[in-house]
Amino acid sequence: MDTAVSALEERIGHRFGDGSLLLHALRHRSWCSENPGHESNERLEFLGDAVLGWVVADVVYRRHLDSREGRLTDLRKSVVNALALADVARSLDIGSCLLLGRGEDTAAGRDKSSIISDALEAIIGAVYLDGGAVAAHDLVVRLLGERLLQPNGFSPYTDFKTMLQELCASREDLPPVYALREEGPDHAKFFFASVLVNGSVLGDGEGRTKKQAEQRAASDAIHRLKGAASTEPNA
Repeated sequence: MDTAVSALEERIGHRFGDGSLLLHALRHRSWCSENPGHESNERLEFLGDAVLGWVVADVVYRRHLDSREGRLTDLRKSVVNALALADVARSLDIGSCLLLGRGEDTAAGRDKSSIISDALEAIIGAVYLDGGAVAAHDLVVRLLGERLLQPNGFSPYTDFKTMLQELCASREDLPPVYALREEGPDHAKFFFASVLVNGSVLGDGEGRTKKQAEQRAASDAIHRLKGAASTEPNA
Protein backbone atom coordinates (compact mmCIF):
# COMPACT_ATOMS: atom_id res chain seq x y z
CA MET A 1 0.00 0.00 0.00
CA ASP A 2 2.89 2.37 0.76
CA THR A 3 4.22 1.89 -2.78
CA ALA A 4 0.77 2.47 -4.31
CA VAL A 5 0.21 5.63 -2.27
CA SER A 6 3.67 6.95 -3.16
CA ALA A 7 2.90 6.37 -6.84
CA LEU A 8 -0.42 8.18 -6.42
CA GLU A 9 1.43 11.16 -4.95
CA GLU A 10 3.53 11.26 -8.11
CA ARG A 11 0.45 11.12 -10.33
CA ILE A 12 -1.36 13.94 -8.54
CA GLY A 13 1.83 15.99 -8.30
CA HIS A 14 1.84 16.66 -4.56
CA ARG A 15 4.21 15.13 -2.03
CA PHE A 16 2.49 15.09 1.35
CA GLY A 17 4.27 16.34 4.42
CA ASP A 18 1.69 14.43 6.46
CA GLY A 19 1.16 11.13 4.67
CA SER A 20 -1.71 10.18 6.97
CA LEU A 21 -3.87 12.79 5.24
CA LEU A 22 -3.70 10.97 1.91
CA LEU A 23 -4.49 7.64 3.56
CA HIS A 24 -7.43 9.31 5.26
CA ALA A 25 -8.69 10.56 1.89
CA LEU A 26 -8.64 6.99 0.55
CA ARG A 27 -10.69 5.42 3.36
CA HIS A 28 -14.21 4.67 2.19
CA ARG A 29 -16.95 4.31 4.78
CA SER A 30 -17.35 0.59 3.91
CA TRP A 31 -13.75 -0.07 4.97
CA CYS A 32 -14.19 1.93 8.16
CA SER A 33 -17.23 -0.13 9.12
CA GLU A 34 -15.00 -3.22 9.00
CA ASN A 35 -12.08 -1.47 10.72
CA PRO A 36 -13.46 0.42 13.74
CA GLY A 37 -11.51 3.35 15.05
CA HIS A 38 -10.76 4.93 11.67
CA GLU A 39 -12.54 7.99 10.27
CA SER A 40 -13.83 7.75 6.70
CA ASN A 41 -13.00 10.27 3.97
CA GLU A 42 -16.42 11.95 4.13
CA ARG A 43 -15.31 15.04 6.06
CA LEU A 44 -12.35 15.51 3.74
CA GLU A 45 -14.72 15.11 0.79
CA PHE A 46 -16.89 17.90 2.22
CA LEU A 47 -13.86 20.16 2.50
CA GLY A 48 -12.52 19.22 -0.93
CA ASP A 49 -15.87 19.92 -2.57
CA ALA A 50 -15.80 23.46 -1.18
CA VAL A 51 -12.18 23.99 -2.24
CA LEU A 52 -12.91 22.63 -5.71
CA GLY A 53 -15.88 24.95 -6.13
CA TRP A 54 -13.80 27.95 -5.07
CA VAL A 55 -10.89 27.16 -7.40
CA VAL A 56 -13.07 26.45 -10.42
CA ALA A 57 -15.09 29.64 -9.85
CA ASP A 58 -11.85 31.61 -9.55
CA VAL A 59 -10.41 30.09 -12.73
CA VAL A 60 -13.49 30.55 -14.94
CA TYR A 61 -13.97 34.12 -13.67
CA ARG A 62 -10.41 35.08 -14.58
CA ARG A 63 -10.08 33.14 -17.84
CA HIS A 64 -13.46 33.91 -19.39
CA LEU A 65 -13.69 37.67 -19.04
CA ASP A 66 -16.40 38.06 -21.68
CA SER A 67 -18.72 35.38 -20.26
CA ARG A 68 -21.89 36.26 -18.40
CA GLU A 69 -22.91 34.70 -15.08
CA GLY A 70 -24.99 31.95 -16.69
CA ARG A 71 -22.13 30.82 -18.89
CA LEU A 72 -19.72 30.86 -15.96
CA THR A 73 -22.16 28.65 -14.04
CA ASP A 74 -22.29 26.19 -16.95
CA LEU A 75 -18.50 26.08 -17.09
CA ARG A 76 -18.32 25.34 -13.39
CA LYS A 77 -20.92 22.58 -13.71
CA SER A 78 -18.95 21.03 -16.54
CA VAL A 79 -16.20 20.23 -14.03
CA VAL A 80 -17.83 20.10 -10.59
CA ASN A 81 -19.93 16.96 -11.12
CA ALA A 82 -19.49 13.27 -10.42
CA LEU A 83 -19.05 12.13 -14.01
CA ALA A 84 -16.33 14.66 -14.85
CA LEU A 85 -14.51 14.08 -11.56
CA ALA A 86 -14.75 10.31 -12.00
CA ASP A 87 -13.07 10.63 -15.41
CA VAL A 88 -10.17 12.48 -13.77
CA ALA A 89 -10.05 9.97 -10.92
CA ARG A 90 -9.80 7.11 -13.40
CA SER A 91 -6.97 8.85 -15.23
CA LEU A 92 -5.13 9.00 -11.89
CA ASP A 93 -6.01 5.36 -11.07
CA ILE A 94 -7.34 6.41 -7.68
CA GLY A 95 -9.52 3.30 -7.54
CA SER A 96 -6.56 0.96 -7.17
CA CYS A 97 -5.48 2.78 -4.00
CA LEU A 98 -8.85 2.95 -2.23
CA LEU A 99 -9.47 1.28 1.10
CA LEU A 100 -12.82 -0.47 0.53
CA GLY A 101 -14.87 -2.94 2.51
CA ARG A 102 -14.94 -6.49 1.16
CA GLY A 103 -18.49 -6.19 -0.15
CA GLU A 104 -17.91 -2.90 -1.90
CA ASP A 105 -14.66 -4.17 -3.38
CA THR A 106 -16.38 -7.27 -4.73
CA ALA A 107 -19.13 -5.10 -6.23
CA ALA A 108 -16.62 -3.24 -8.44
CA GLY A 109 -16.53 -0.27 -6.08
CA ARG A 110 -13.09 0.75 -7.34
CA ASP A 111 -14.68 1.93 -10.57
CA LYS A 112 -17.95 3.39 -9.28
CA SER A 113 -18.23 7.01 -10.34
CA SER A 114 -19.70 8.09 -7.00
CA ILE A 115 -16.93 6.49 -4.92
CA ILE A 116 -13.93 7.59 -6.97
CA SER A 117 -15.26 11.13 -7.53
CA ASP A 118 -15.78 11.47 -3.77
CA ALA A 119 -12.25 10.19 -3.20
CA LEU A 120 -10.85 12.78 -5.59
CA GLU A 121 -12.63 15.54 -3.68
CA ALA A 122 -11.27 14.10 -0.43
CA ILE A 123 -7.75 14.19 -1.89
CA ILE A 124 -8.24 17.84 -2.81
CA GLY A 125 -9.29 18.49 0.78
CA ALA A 126 -6.25 16.61 2.05
CA VAL A 127 -3.92 18.66 -0.17
CA TYR A 128 -5.53 21.85 1.14
CA LEU A 129 -4.85 20.80 4.74
CA ASP A 130 -1.34 19.60 3.95
CA GLY A 131 -0.09 22.37 1.68
CA GLY A 132 -2.54 25.23 2.03
CA ALA A 133 -4.66 27.17 -0.44
CA VAL A 134 -1.93 27.64 -3.04
CA ALA A 135 -1.13 23.92 -3.22
CA ALA A 136 -4.83 23.05 -3.51
CA HIS A 137 -5.39 25.71 -6.18
CA ASP A 138 -2.40 24.42 -8.18
CA LEU A 139 -3.65 20.84 -7.89
CA VAL A 140 -7.13 21.63 -9.21
CA VAL A 141 -5.75 23.69 -12.09
CA ARG A 142 -3.24 20.94 -12.92
CA LEU A 143 -5.90 18.21 -12.96
CA LEU A 144 -8.85 20.10 -14.43
CA GLY A 145 -7.46 23.16 -16.15
CA GLU A 146 -7.65 21.74 -19.68
CA ARG A 147 -11.37 21.13 -19.31
CA LEU A 148 -11.84 24.78 -18.39
CA LEU A 149 -9.63 26.04 -21.18
CA GLN A 150 -11.54 24.02 -23.77
CA PRO A 151 -15.14 24.14 -22.51
CA ASN A 152 -16.67 23.40 -25.90
CA GLY A 153 -14.98 20.00 -25.86
CA PHE A 154 -16.51 19.00 -22.56
CA SER A 155 -20.24 19.54 -22.22
CA PRO A 156 -21.83 20.35 -18.88
CA TYR A 157 -23.37 17.44 -16.99
CA THR A 158 -26.13 18.81 -14.85
CA ASP A 159 -28.88 16.18 -14.74
CA PHE A 160 -27.65 12.60 -15.01
CA LYS A 161 -31.11 11.09 -14.59
CA THR A 162 -32.39 12.96 -17.64
CA MET A 163 -29.24 12.11 -19.57
CA LEU A 164 -29.66 8.42 -18.74
CA GLN A 165 -33.32 8.45 -19.71
CA GLU A 166 -32.46 10.01 -23.07
CA LEU A 167 -29.60 7.55 -23.60
CA CYS A 168 -31.90 4.60 -22.87
CA ALA A 169 -34.51 5.97 -25.27
CA SER A 170 -31.90 6.30 -28.03
CA ARG A 171 -30.94 2.65 -27.45
CA GLU A 172 -34.62 1.58 -27.37
CA ASP A 173 -34.18 0.30 -23.82
CA LEU A 174 -36.88 0.40 -21.18
CA PRO A 175 -36.91 3.56 -19.01
CA PRO A 176 -34.57 3.45 -15.99
CA VAL A 177 -36.02 2.30 -12.66
CA TYR A 178 -34.45 3.37 -9.34
CA ALA A 179 -34.25 1.32 -6.15
CA LEU A 180 -33.40 3.20 -2.97
CA ARG A 181 -32.43 2.24 0.57
CA GLU A 182 -31.26 4.27 3.53
CA GLU A 183 -29.12 3.80 6.61
CA GLY A 184 -28.49 5.75 9.78
CA PRO A 185 -30.53 7.85 12.22
CA ASP A 186 -32.85 10.61 11.05
CA HIS A 187 -30.29 13.35 11.69
CA ALA A 188 -27.52 11.57 9.74
CA LYS A 189 -29.13 9.43 7.06
CA PHE A 190 -27.15 8.05 4.15
CA PHE A 191 -28.87 6.88 0.96
CA PHE A 192 -27.93 4.14 -1.51
CA ALA A 193 -29.47 3.96 -4.97
CA SER A 194 -29.33 1.43 -7.78
CA VAL A 195 -30.65 2.04 -11.27
CA LEU A 196 -32.05 -0.82 -13.33
CA VAL A 197 -32.38 -0.85 -17.11
CA ASN A 198 -34.19 -3.73 -18.76
CA GLY A 199 -34.30 -5.43 -15.37
CA SER A 200 -30.53 -5.36 -14.78
CA VAL A 201 -28.62 -3.14 -12.36
CA LEU A 202 -26.43 -0.80 -14.41
CA GLY A 203 -25.39 1.77 -11.83
CA ASP A 204 -24.99 2.38 -8.12
CA GLY A 205 -24.64 5.58 -6.15
CA GLU A 206 -24.66 6.86 -2.61
CA GLY A 207 -25.09 10.23 -0.97
CA ARG A 208 -26.50 12.30 1.84
CA THR A 209 -29.80 12.85 -0.01
CA LYS A 210 -32.03 10.66 -2.18
CA LYS A 211 -31.46 12.97 -5.14
CA GLN A 212 -27.68 12.83 -4.80
CA ALA A 213 -27.69 9.03 -4.58
CA GLU A 214 -29.95 8.65 -7.63
CA GLN A 215 -27.96 11.16 -9.68
CA ARG A 216 -24.76 9.31 -8.88
CA ALA A 217 -26.34 5.97 -9.78
CA ALA A 218 -27.41 7.45 -13.12
CA SER A 219 -23.90 8.82 -13.66
CA ASP A 220 -22.44 5.36 -12.99
CA ALA A 221 -24.89 3.76 -15.43
CA ILE A 222 -24.02 6.28 -18.17
CA HIS A 223 -20.33 5.47 -17.76
CA ARG A 224 -21.00 1.74 -18.00
CA LEU A 225 -23.29 2.04 -21.02
CA LYS A 226 -20.82 4.24 -22.88
CA GLY A 227 -17.97 1.94 -21.94
CA ALA A 228 -19.91 -1.08 -23.24
CA ALA A 229 -20.71 0.74 -26.47
CA SER A 230 -17.04 1.56 -27.05
CA THR A 231 -16.15 -2.15 -26.94
CA GLU A 232 -18.87 -3.28 -29.37
CA PRO A 233 -17.80 -4.15 -32.95
CA ASN A 234 -17.80 -1.12 -35.24
CA ALA A 235 -18.44 1.18 -32.23
